[in-house]
Amino acid sequence: MTEELKEIGLDVVHRRVGRLMRENGISVVRTRKHKVTTDSDHKFNIAPNLLDRDFTADGPNQKWVGDISYVWTREGWLYLAVILDLHSRRVIGWAVSNRMKRDLAIRALKMAIALRAPPEGCIHHTDRGSQYCSHDYQKLLRQNGFSVSMSGKGNCYDNAAVETFFKTIKAELIWRRSWETRRQAEMAIFEYINGF
Repeated sequence: MTEELKEIGLDVVHRRVGRLMRENGISVVRTRKHKVTTDSDHKFNIAPNLLDRDFTADGPNQKWVGDISYVWTREGWLYLAVILDLHSRRVIGWAVSNRMKRDLAIRALKMAIALRAPPEGCIHHTDRGSQYCSHDYQKLLRQNGFSVSMSGKGNCYDNAAVETFFKTIKAELIWRRSWETRRQAEMAIFEYINGF
C-alpha cells in the first residue's frame, strides 16, 4: 500500500500507512492454499486453443470463458462454475453445487445461453477438465454453434481472465469471513454477482 501511494506522489511512510489502515478498518487479505479443481486425466477429446491468450473482444458474445472454483464452508466444499463474456468481463452464467460434476458446468452454460443467445461461432474457452470435455457438455456447445477452445495442459495462464475473476471474488468476498453453510455462501455469491 505504501509503495502504491508513493507511486501516485504521496510522501508517506510504512508506519503511518499501517496506522491509518487500522484506524479505518482496512486489512490485508492474504491468499490461501490452492485446491486442484481440474481433472484432465480422462479419455474425452481435447479441443485446440483457439483463444490463444487473446482476452480482448470487440463486442459481446464473441468470446466466452468458463471455469470452476471452490469455497470452503463448515458443511464442506461448495463449487462455483462461471461463464464470463470477455467483452465486458461480466458473469453471464453461473451455478453452485456441493459436487464438482458436469451438471454444474452445464447449468452455468445453460444460464449464459438463455441470457445471451450467442451467435454461431462464438468462441467458448475452458480448461481441459472432465466436466468441460464430457459428451453432454460438448453436445450442448455443438447444438448452440460454439467454436470450442481449451487451454493447454496444466496452463492456468491460458484462462487468465476467469482465474482473475475468481481471485477477485475470493479477495473481496469469500476470504473475508467463514461460511457456516453452503446456502449462506451461495446467497452471498448471488448478491456479489448480480448486485455488484
